[in-house]
Amino acid sequence: MNDLLMKIFNIGIVPIVTLDKPQQAVPLAEAIYGGGIECAEITFRTIAAEESIKVISKEIPEMLIGAGTILTVEQVDKAVAAGAKFIVTPGLNSKIVKYCLNNGVTIIPGCVTPSDIETAIELGLEVVKFFPAEAAGGIDMIKAMSAPYATIKFMPTGGIDIKNLNTYLSFNKVVACGGSWMVNKDLIASGNYEIVTKLSKEALFAMLGFEVQHVGINMPDVTSAIKTANKFENLFGFAKQEFSNSFFSGPNIEVMKKQLLGKNGHIAVRTNNVMRAMYYLRKAGVTFNDETASYSEAGGLRSVYLKDDIGNFSVHLIQKK
Repeated sequence: MNDLLMKIFNIGIVPIVTLDKPQQAVPLAEAIYGGGIECAEITFRTIAAEESIKVISKEIPEMLIGAGTILTVEQVDKAVAAGAKFIVTPGLNSKIVKYCLNNGVTIIPGCVTPSDIETAIELGLEVVKFFPAEAAGGIDMIKAMSAPYATIKFMPTGGIDIKNLNTYLSFNKVVACGGSWMVNKDLIASGNYEIVTKLSKEALFAMLGFEVQHVGINMPDVTSAIKTANKFENLFGFAKQEFSNSFFSGPNIEVMKKQLLGKNGHIAVRTNNVMRAMYYLRKAGVTFNDETASYSEAGGLRSVYLKDDIGNFSVHLIQKK
């Protein structure tokens, strides 16, 4: 994937926005960005779209803005001139796709059939939109269609909300999900931007799915580790299980056989996607100890430690299975 598509992958959620007035554009974009999501697709369903893209691109340049519901090459020109960084179409229009590719514009066209996908591959595309996602069979349809096509990835849109978001994102052929539940017309019309920020933040943390997996306690030696693990077992019934570097007392307490990372030990935090979590945490100023990164046999990032301790505990992210 090119750099822009990789950024969309890291962001994970693309709010799909339809605006009736350009005056709504900046406050809405600020609300989305305030919730931690730095991307939006402005649909060309209204005459306000072009000006909305222009003012957001000028006032909030950190936002990655795309133009959606593009139906003509003329709309492509207007959107790109206004500041749109990518184009999204409801269907697969070869004329528009070729025009975008010839002009160096990233395009994500809608595809719902194997024939669409084969055409997209022939045109040289890596990512397509799957729309309308839920009505067209949802994640099961994406999995079935993607099986013969190893190179293509999807951005499903349509009927996706916070409840089924991770059903889609958990599949490795899904780059990101488009959705409008955090930016629906009623919220925009009422100017209730605080709710937009709240819903955007909820969507972000639902996507990342942070959970404490276990706490590791540093002990100076094996004898001390055995005594500590035995106490947890005798007092609370947390059965002791030995591993090469530690004992586990039940599933959530790890007693280390020697002093390892962290003054007191470590905290393991599970996440739905380690790479995406790193992207968002870096935006919050977090740095990572790259030497601690571990990978699965397939080459996916499996775990990594934060560089700085929190409360005298080292913290590492772990990929959920």
